[in-house]
Amino acid sequence: MNINRLKEIREDRDLRQEDIAKVLNTTQQYYSDYELGVRVIPLERVSKLADFYGTSIDYLVGKTDVRKPYPKSLMK
Repeated sequence: MNINRLKEIREDRDLRQEDIAKVLNTTQQYYSDYELGVRVIPLERVSKLADFYGTSIDYLVGKTDVRKPYPKSLMK
């Protein structure tokens, strides 16, 4: 997982770790561990972040540089 993307996309939106921790229903420390690569972020939380940021999971994990989410028709 591209942990730099998590921090980058959060900071691009002027959000704090505490803000994202609330979205994920976790603590700031847990979220900080995700950004630092100390803890592996569960797929369910990556999916929730992709929805929150309006991007794809592939973008968050560094598989693509395209921020736009995939069209719904491709996700069947």
